[in-house]
Amino acid sequence: MKDREAQIEEELKRQRLNEDLRKLFARQANQFYSWLTETRTIIVDSTGSLEIQLEAIKAKSEEIESRQEHLKHIEELGAKVEKDRIFDNKYTEHTPVSLNQLWDQLRQLTMRLQHNLEQQIQARNMTGVSEDQLREFSTTFKYFDKNQSGRLEHQEFKASLRSLGYELAVLEQGQTDPKFEAILDQVDPNRLGYITSEEYMSFLISRETENVQTMAEIEDAFAAISGEREKLYVTREELLQALPVEQAEYCMSKMKLYVDSNGLEIRDCYNYKDFTKSLF
Repeated sequence: MKDREAQIEEELKRQRLNEDLRKLFARQANQFYSWLTETRTIIVDSTGSLEIQLEAIKAKSEEIESRQEHLKHIEELGAKVEKDRIFDNKYTEHTPVSLNQLWDQLRQLTMRLQHNLEQQIQARNMTGVSEDQLREFSTTFKYFDKNQSGRLEHQEFKASLRSLGYELAVLEQGQTDPKFEAILDQVDPNRLGYITSEEYMSFLISRETENVQTMAEIEDAFAAISGEREKLYVTREELLQALPVEQAEYCMSKMKLYVDSNGLEIRDCYNYKDFTKSLF
Protein backbone atom coordinates (compact mmCIF):
# COMPACT_ATOMS: atom_id res chain seq x y z
CA MET A 1 0.00 0.00 0.00
CA LYS A 2 2.81 2.38 0.92
CA ASP A 3 4.60 1.59 -2.35
CA ARG A 4 1.42 2.41 -4.24
CA GLU A 5 1.06 5.74 -2.42
CA ALA A 6 4.72 6.54 -3.11
CA GLN A 7 4.23 5.83 -6.81
CA ILE A 8 1.16 8.08 -6.91
CA GLU A 9 3.03 10.85 -5.10
CA GLU A 10 5.97 10.48 -7.49
CA GLU A 11 3.64 10.67 -10.49
CA LEU A 12 1.90 13.78 -9.11
CA LYS A 13 5.30 15.40 -8.55
CA ARG A 14 6.33 14.58 -12.12
CA GLN A 15 3.11 16.07 -13.47
CA ARG A 16 3.58 19.25 -11.40
CA LEU A 17 7.14 19.62 -12.71
CA ASN A 18 5.92 19.05 -16.26
CA GLU A 19 3.21 21.66 -15.79
CA ASP A 20 5.75 24.16 -14.47
CA LEU A 21 7.98 23.44 -17.46
CA ARG A 22 5.05 23.92 -19.86
CA LYS A 23 4.28 27.30 -18.31
CA LEU A 24 7.92 28.38 -18.32
CA PHE A 25 8.38 27.45 -21.98
CA ALA A 26 5.06 29.05 -22.95
CA ARG A 27 5.89 32.30 -21.16
CA GLN A 28 9.26 32.57 -22.91
CA ALA A 29 7.86 31.55 -26.30
CA ASN A 30 4.86 33.89 -26.14
CA GLN A 31 7.01 36.84 -25.09
CA PHE A 32 9.44 36.18 -27.93
CA TYR A 33 6.58 35.93 -30.44
CA SER A 34 5.12 39.24 -29.20
CA TRP A 35 8.51 40.89 -29.66
CA LEU A 36 8.76 39.46 -33.19
CA THR A 37 5.36 40.82 -34.26
CA GLU A 38 5.88 44.22 -32.63
CA THR A 39 9.33 44.59 -34.20
CA ARG A 40 8.02 43.63 -37.63
CA THR A 41 5.26 46.25 -37.37
CA ILE A 42 7.74 48.95 -36.32
CA ILE A 43 10.07 48.08 -39.20
CA VAL A 44 7.37 47.98 -41.88
CA ASP A 45 5.68 51.18 -40.69
CA SER A 46 8.86 53.24 -40.28
CA THR A 47 8.60 56.90 -41.32
CA GLY A 48 10.84 59.93 -41.73
CA SER A 49 13.55 60.76 -44.24
CA LEU A 50 15.38 57.95 -46.01
CA GLU A 51 18.42 58.47 -43.78
CA ILE A 52 16.34 58.36 -40.60
CA GLN A 53 14.62 55.16 -41.74
CA LEU A 54 17.96 53.60 -42.64
CA GLU A 55 19.46 54.33 -39.22
CA ALA A 56 16.35 52.95 -37.52
CA ILE A 57 16.53 49.77 -39.61
CA LYS A 58 20.22 49.31 -38.77
CA ALA A 59 19.46 49.68 -35.05
CA LYS A 60 16.65 47.14 -35.28
CA SER A 61 18.93 44.79 -37.20
CA GLU A 62 21.41 44.82 -34.32
CA GLU A 63 18.58 44.21 -31.85
CA ILE A 64 17.35 41.24 -33.90
CA GLU A 65 20.82 39.70 -33.95
CA SER A 66 21.17 40.13 -30.18
CA ARG A 67 17.86 38.35 -29.62
CA GLN A 68 19.33 35.15 -31.01
CA GLU A 69 20.63 34.37 -27.51
CA HIS A 70 17.08 34.52 -26.18
CA LEU A 71 16.00 32.19 -28.97
CA LYS A 72 18.74 29.72 -28.01
CA HIS A 73 17.41 29.71 -24.44
CA ILE A 74 13.94 28.87 -25.76
CA GLU A 75 15.43 26.08 -27.86
CA GLU A 76 17.13 24.67 -24.75
CA LEU A 77 13.81 24.73 -22.89
CA GLY A 78 12.19 23.07 -25.89
CA ALA A 79 14.82 20.33 -25.84
CA LYS A 80 14.10 19.72 -22.15
CA VAL A 81 10.36 19.58 -22.84
CA GLU A 82 11.00 17.01 -25.55
CA LYS A 83 13.38 15.02 -23.35
CA ASP A 84 10.73 14.84 -20.61
CA ARG A 85 8.27 13.56 -23.23
CA ILE A 86 5.87 16.47 -22.87
CA PHE A 87 3.95 16.44 -26.13
CA ASP A 88 1.17 18.93 -25.42
CA ASN A 89 1.16 22.51 -24.17
CA LYS A 90 -2.15 24.32 -23.85
CA TYR A 91 -0.38 27.57 -22.90
CA THR A 92 1.22 28.24 -26.28
CA GLU A 93 0.99 27.32 -29.94
CA HIS A 94 4.62 28.14 -30.63
CA THR A 95 7.56 25.76 -30.99
CA PRO A 96 11.32 26.38 -31.16
CA VAL A 97 11.21 25.57 -34.88
CA SER A 98 8.36 27.99 -35.68
CA LEU A 99 9.96 30.81 -33.67
CA ASN A 100 13.32 30.21 -35.34
CA GLN A 101 11.66 30.47 -38.75
CA LEU A 102 9.89 33.71 -37.80
CA TRP A 103 13.10 35.18 -36.39
CA ASP A 104 14.99 34.35 -39.59
CA GLN A 105 12.18 35.84 -41.73
CA LEU A 106 12.36 39.05 -39.69
CA ARG A 107 16.14 39.12 -40.09
CA GLN A 108 15.82 38.67 -43.86
CA LEU A 109 13.13 41.36 -44.04
CA THR A 110 15.39 43.81 -42.24
CA MET A 111 18.26 43.08 -44.62
CA ARG A 112 15.98 43.59 -47.65
CA LEU A 113 14.61 46.87 -46.31
CA GLN A 114 18.11 48.14 -45.51
CA HIS A 115 19.27 47.35 -49.05
CA ASN A 116 16.10 48.95 -50.42
CA LEU A 117 16.68 52.17 -48.50
CA GLU A 118 20.33 52.32 -49.56
CA GLN A 119 19.17 51.85 -53.14
CA GLN A 120 16.66 54.70 -52.79
CA ILE A 121 19.25 57.04 -51.29
CA GLN A 122 21.66 56.27 -54.12
CA ALA A 123 18.92 56.81 -56.70
CA ARG A 124 17.97 60.14 -55.15
CA ASN A 125 21.57 61.33 -55.08
CA MET A 126 22.60 60.13 -58.53
CA THR A 127 19.52 60.12 -60.79
CA GLY A 128 17.52 63.17 -59.81
CA VAL A 129 14.53 61.12 -58.64
CA SER A 130 13.07 63.08 -55.73
CA GLU A 131 12.63 61.71 -52.22
CA ASP A 132 8.89 62.43 -52.44
CA GLN A 133 8.64 60.21 -55.52
CA LEU A 134 10.63 57.45 -53.84
CA ARG A 135 8.40 57.71 -50.77
CA GLU A 136 5.33 57.43 -53.01
CA PHE A 137 6.73 54.29 -54.65
CA SER A 138 7.51 52.71 -51.27
CA THR A 139 4.13 53.64 -49.76
CA THR A 140 2.31 52.25 -52.79
CA PHE A 141 4.18 48.96 -52.55
CA LYS A 142 3.35 48.63 -48.84
CA TYR A 143 -0.32 49.39 -49.51
CA PHE A 144 -0.69 46.62 -52.08
CA ASP A 145 1.49 44.18 -50.10
CA LYS A 146 -1.46 43.29 -47.86
CA ASN A 147 0.20 40.30 -46.17
CA GLN A 148 3.54 42.11 -45.72
CA SER A 149 5.39 39.37 -47.60
CA GLY A 150 7.75 41.78 -49.35
CA ARG A 151 6.29 40.64 -52.67
CA LEU A 152 3.49 41.62 -55.03
CA GLU A 153 1.69 39.07 -57.17
CA HIS A 154 1.17 40.09 -60.78
CA GLN A 155 -2.37 41.44 -60.29
CA GLU A 156 -1.30 43.37 -57.19
CA PHE A 157 1.64 44.75 -59.15
CA LYS A 158 -0.65 45.79 -62.00
CA ALA A 159 -3.06 47.50 -59.60
CA SER A 160 -0.19 49.39 -57.97
CA LEU A 161 1.04 50.64 -61.35
CA ARG A 162 -2.46 51.87 -62.19
CA SER A 163 -2.55 53.78 -58.90
CA LEU A 164 0.72 55.47 -59.94
CA GLY A 165 -0.80 56.61 -63.23
CA TYR A 166 0.22 53.82 -65.60
CA GLU A 167 -2.45 53.26 -68.24
CA LEU A 168 -2.98 49.50 -68.22
CA ALA A 169 -6.05 47.82 -69.67
CA VAL A 170 -8.68 46.08 -67.55
CA LEU A 171 -9.17 42.74 -69.29
CA GLU A 172 -11.47 39.76 -69.09
CA GLN A 173 -10.12 36.60 -67.48
CA GLY A 174 -7.79 34.76 -69.82
CA GLN A 175 -6.89 37.82 -71.88
CA THR A 176 -3.37 39.22 -71.90
CA ASP A 177 -2.20 42.82 -71.99
CA PRO A 178 0.86 43.21 -74.27
CA LYS A 179 1.86 46.43 -72.49
CA PHE A 180 1.80 44.77 -69.06
CA GLU A 181 3.52 41.65 -70.41
CA ALA A 182 6.35 43.87 -71.67
CA ILE A 183 6.73 45.28 -68.15
CA LEU A 184 6.76 41.76 -66.70
CA ASP A 185 9.52 40.85 -69.15
CA GLN A 186 11.64 43.41 -67.29
CA VAL A 187 10.70 42.69 -63.67
CA ASP A 188 9.77 38.99 -63.76
CA PRO A 189 11.31 37.50 -66.91
CA ASN A 190 11.15 33.95 -65.51
CA ARG A 191 7.47 34.41 -64.61
CA LEU A 192 7.85 33.42 -60.98
CA GLY A 193 4.49 35.05 -60.37
CA TYR A 194 5.64 37.84 -58.07
CA ILE A 195 7.81 40.96 -57.87
CA THR A 196 9.97 41.68 -54.83
CA SER A 197 10.20 45.13 -53.26
CA GLU A 198 13.73 45.51 -54.65
CA GLU A 199 12.59 44.66 -58.20
CA TYR A 200 9.61 46.99 -57.79
CA MET A 201 11.72 49.95 -56.70
CA SER A 202 14.39 49.29 -59.35
CA PHE A 203 11.78 49.27 -62.11
CA LEU A 204 10.07 52.48 -61.00
CA ILE A 205 13.39 54.24 -60.36
CA SER A 206 14.62 53.30 -63.84
CA ARG A 207 11.38 54.57 -65.40
CA GLU A 208 11.52 57.78 -63.40
CA THR A 209 15.20 58.21 -64.29
CA GLU A 210 14.25 57.96 -67.97
CA ASN A 211 11.61 60.64 -67.37
CA VAL A 212 14.10 62.89 -65.59
CA GLN A 213 16.60 62.49 -68.42
CA THR A 214 13.92 63.13 -71.06
CA MET A 215 12.63 66.15 -69.13
CA ALA A 216 16.14 67.58 -69.01
CA GLU A 217 16.49 67.09 -72.76
CA ILE A 218 13.21 68.91 -73.42
CA GLU A 219 14.21 71.76 -71.11
CA ASP A 220 17.53 72.00 -72.94
CA ALA A 221 15.66 72.22 -76.24
CA PHE A 222 13.46 75.08 -75.00
CA ALA A 223 16.52 76.80 -73.52
CA ALA A 224 18.17 76.59 -76.94
CA ILE A 225 15.05 78.10 -78.54
CA SER A 226 15.06 80.95 -76.02
CA GLY A 227 18.73 81.60 -76.77
CA GLU A 228 19.76 81.87 -73.12
CA ARG A 229 20.05 78.99 -70.66
CA GLU A 230 19.51 81.31 -67.69
CA LYS A 231 16.25 82.64 -69.14
CA LEU A 232 13.29 80.81 -67.60
CA TYR A 233 10.84 81.56 -70.39
CA VAL A 234 10.47 81.40 -74.13
CA THR A 235 8.68 84.04 -76.21
CA ARG A 236 5.88 83.61 -78.74
CA GLU A 237 8.16 84.86 -81.50
CA GLU A 238 10.92 82.38 -80.57
CA LEU A 239 8.47 79.45 -80.60
CA LEU A 240 7.04 80.40 -84.00
CA GLN A 241 10.53 80.76 -85.44
CA ALA A 242 11.76 77.39 -84.14
CA LEU A 243 8.68 75.15 -84.46
CA PRO A 244 5.98 74.42 -87.02
CA VAL A 245 2.98 76.70 -86.42
CA GLU A 246 0.75 73.90 -85.11
CA GLN A 247 3.36 72.75 -82.58
CA ALA A 248 4.08 76.30 -81.47
CA GLU A 249 0.37 77.03 -81.01
CA TYR A 250 -0.07 73.81 -79.04
CA CYS A 251 2.82 74.68 -76.70
CA MET A 252 1.49 78.18 -76.11
CA SER A 253 -2.01 76.83 -75.38
CA LYS A 254 -0.58 74.56 -72.68
CA MET A 255 2.11 76.81 -71.23
CA LYS A 256 1.44 79.32 -68.47
CA LEU A 257 2.55 82.89 -68.92
CA TYR A 258 5.85 83.62 -67.22
CA VAL A 259 5.52 85.47 -63.89
CA ASP A 260 8.37 87.82 -62.99
CA SER A 261 9.88 88.45 -59.56
CA ASN A 262 7.19 91.05 -58.86
CA GLY A 263 4.42 88.54 -59.48
CA LEU A 264 3.40 90.07 -62.82
CA GLU A 265 2.58 87.98 -65.90
CA ILE A 266 4.69 88.90 -68.92
CA ARG A 267 2.76 88.99 -72.17
CA ASP A 268 3.83 86.52 -74.88
CA CYS A 269 6.44 84.99 -72.56
CA TYR A 270 5.87 81.37 -71.56
CA ASN A 271 7.14 79.30 -68.62
CA TYR A 272 8.61 76.28 -70.37
CA LYS A 273 9.96 74.68 -67.18
CA ASP A 274 6.52 74.20 -65.61
CA PHE A 275 5.20 73.00 -68.96
CA THR A 276 7.97 70.40 -69.23
CA LYS A 277 7.30 69.13 -65.69
CA SER A 278 3.59 68.75 -66.49
CA LEU A 279 4.46 66.31 -69.29
CA PHE A 280 5.81 63.82 -66.74
